[in-house]
Amino acid sequence: MGCPKEGQKEKKARALAILKALKVAYPGAKTELKHNNPFQLLVATVLSAQATDKSVNEATPALFARFPDPQTLAKATPEEVEPYIRRIGLYRTKVKNLVALARRLVEEHGGEVPKEKEALMALPGVGWKTATVVLGAAFGVPGIAVDTHVARLAKRLCLSQAVSPEKIGAELERLFPKEDWVFVHHALVLHGRYVCLARKPRCGACSLAPHCPSRQG
Repeated sequence: MGCPKEGQKEKKARALAILKALKVAYPGAKTELKHNNPFQLLVATVLSAQATDKSVNEATPALFARFPDPQTLAKATPEEVEPYIRRIGLYRTKVKNLVALARRLVEEHGGEVPKEKEALMALPGVGWKTATVVLGAAFGVPGIAVDTHVARLAKRLCLSQAVSPEKIGAELERLFPKEDWVFVHHALVLHGRYVCLARKPRCGACSLAPHCPSRQG
C-alpha cells in the first residue's frame, strides 16, 4: 500500500494522532543504553553504531569500571581498551575513536561533554545521529535523532520518504511539537525494536495501526 496523497496539514494531524498513541504505549520512553552520566552515554552511543544496544550494555559495565571518565580513558592505549569491546561490531575502529575522543574531551573541553552539536560532531566517531541522541538524552536539547528504526517507521508511517537521516529528522521535526522531539525519537526506536519489526511487522499488535497507511491485514 502506497502513501496517501495528503497535504502538510493532514499529515501533521496524523502525526499528532501517532504521537498520542506513542505516549500511551511508551509513557516513559528513554534510551535503553545503560549509563550514569553524559560521558558514559556518549561512549555507549558511539559503540552502538551498527551494533545492538544489548551487546553494548553487556560490554559497558566492565569498560566503565576500568575507564570511568575521560581522564582515565585518555591515558589508555587502544590495545588496553580493546578487550572490553571486542564483541561489539567494528570494535577496532571504535576503540581508536573512543581513546581519541577522550583525549579531545580532556584537552579541549575540560573533561566535559560539550552541549553544542557542532562541538560534539567534531569529536572522533561522533556523527549527526550520535550528537543528536546525546544532546537529547543527556541535556534535554530538542531533536529527533534518526537510526534504522526511526528511518523505517518514518517511511512506513508515510511521515517521510527522505533517505538521509538528517532530512528524515528535519521532516519529522516539522510534524511534531518541539517539546516532544526527544520523546518521539525514543518512542519510535522502542516501537521499531519490539513491534514494527523490519522483516515481519506485528501489525495486529500495533497501537499505531489506525494511523499507518502501510499496515497489513
